Amino acid sequence: GNHTLLTEFVLSGLSSRPELQHLLFFTICFVYSMTLIGNLLICMVTVHPTLHMPMYFFLRVLSFLDISTASVVVPKMLVSLLSEDRSISYLGCVTQLYCVVFLAATEWYLLAAMAYDRYVAVCWPLRYAAIMNSRVCLSLVLLSCCSGKVVSVLQTAWVFTLSLCGPRRINYFFCDIPPLLVLSCTDTSLYEKQLISATVLVIFTPFCLILLSYACIISSILKISSAESRHKAFSTCSSHLTVVTLYCASGTLIYLQPKSSNSQDAKKILALIYTTVIPTLNPLIYSLRNKEVKEVLIRVV
Repeated sequence: GNHTLLTEFVLSGLSSRPELQHLLFFTICFVYSMTLIGNLLICMVTVHPTLHMPMYFFLRVLSFLDISTASVVVPKMLVSLLSEDRSISYLGCVTQLYCVVFLAATEWYLLAAMAYDRYVAVCWPLRYAAIMNSRVCLSLVLLSCCSGKVVSVLQTAWVFTLSLCGPRRINYFFCDIPPLLVLSCTDTSLYEKQLISATVLVIFTPFCLILLSYACIISSILKISSAESRHKAFSTCSSHLTVVTLYCASGTLIYLQPKSSNSQDAKKILALIYTTVIPTLNPLIYSLRNKEVKEVLIRVV
């Protein structure tokens, strides 16, 4: 009865040390600029007629999601690094959490769709164009978005039905589920179990589908007699596997122990990697390992 319901929150940011604020600002500003430039270039390059394939359509959608993820988190973080006012309204926190969860979940399902695309390309090359037609590709993207929306609505609604009451300080640089649970004045053990279940559903279910796809892919590649053909088939999948590994490692470490206060600084670093660094790396991973993308990119630049 002595608790006061919160109407706004204060984000602690990445670091409380004043001497680091300007250094962090310029570093993150540079990384964010690279994220925008790299992913916008990918979006421009993949509409080129020579790259009119399902793989590049999915890559274009992934780049758009990366831009959106970084844009939901980074601008507010940059303002907080230069301003004494680090507050965020209750509605702003709800919106930010909804967008972060929606984009993260959608990306995971999209990565599973991209793995299926690689499976069809390697295992059924003669039927690839018929199976992965534009209607199927669009349906997979819409299914990923709808799945991400369902997860985001449920998670956001569940978090904000908890009684959040002081302190209003969030030990994080954006509104996310683990730091918000710390503010609850009610028992969150049931929600923590639900969060682990949701993590398994959102991360490990697509991850298992990805592993199954690549098990079939590797089995098919090993049957190819030509060493050059095997290398080409492996190279088309290596970029996607690298991205999946980065997302899986950071995502599981953040959400599988939601209320662990001892590792909060480590979780900040992982969340920074997930929301800022990985979106910057994706264009590099896909362009540097793909000869066709590099050729078109050089022409566009």
